Amino acid sequence: MSFEVLESVLRPLAYWYNQENIEEIVVNRAGQVWLRLRGKRAYPWVMYKDERLSKEYLTDLLYIVANTYELPFDPISGSPVVYAAIPGEHRFSAICGKNVMYDEEDLTGGVALAIRVHSDDVAFGLGDYGLTQGGKLHKINPLKDIKDPEDPYERLLLSIKRGDHILVSGATSTGKTTFLNNLLKILDIHKRIITIEDTRELLVPHPNRVHIVMSRTDQTNKFNYAEIIDLVVRFTPDAIIGGEISTKNAGALWELMGSGHDNCLATIHAESSSAAYEAFVDRILHTYPTIDRKKTIEEMRQKLRVVQINRDGNLRAVTEVT
Repeated sequence: MSFEVLESVLRPLAYWYNQENIEEIVVNRAGQVWLRLRGKRAYPWVMYKDERLSKEYLTDLLYIVANTYELPFDPISGSPVVYAAIPGEHRFSAICGKNVMYDEEDLTGGVALAIRVHSDDVAFGLGDYGLTQGGKLHKINPLKDIKDPEDPYERLLLSIKRGDHILVSGATSTGKTTFLNNLLKILDIHKRIITIEDTRELLVPHPNRVHIVMSRTDQTNKFNYAEIIDLVVRFTPDAIIGGEISTKNAGALWELMGSGHDNCLATIHAESSSAAYEAFVDRILHTYPTIDRKKTIEEMRQKLRVVQINRDGNLRAVTEVT
């Protein structure tokens, strides 16, 4: 397929990414496009409605991009993702099918894409990055320098605000997912959220979001957790929310926690905070058998906060905030 055909099909999206001062555009669901502007800005993302971006159009676009670049793409039994450098040298990343689901309307799967806009503009100097001769380095997140409060409630709120990784731990029926859903309500509503679940349980109030689903029973294509890592980092999230940590996803979630993203949150079955760290590492060992167990546990204690929930009859209570 020729580049002329591809450029013609891309026009509805090109209308947005060819505008001045655009750094990136994303589509999380049909009919909406989110823009991220270059430079300093009060709100990183702005949403516009565009009826041209229908599910049919977006799905056809992925097939056309894949055919143009001779990429393997088959959301049903092969790879549901497409990566390419589209005309203009813009970085195109997309997924469609049952592995992406915005809401209950996406019963047959959805479409999500991100286009990172290429720019030859080199007007930004070192000073635009806060680096000046004789000047002090800028602190992006001064909250990280604040000592943890003694009060566990204040400690948890500070963790969420400064972007700490949080693991909600507890036995079956302790309300881990419900508690995690309540934590999501505290996250800045302007954040871009990506969730990774095997069943849609997370209730994300943030409109700029993508839900990645890896069904334990209906997974028929070749999409795996290694490919999820590549997709998530290309989709530039502000927070990554996992469901329950299992032997299949533990390695991927731990790797994403070390990829520079803030607010990676998940749940795990364990009876104490110490057991939660150990259980997390033991699940990672199923796919990364050569990691140093003791060293990884110590690293988790440094970068991962555990909220432990225990149950006594009908009483559910937080018993630890590490």
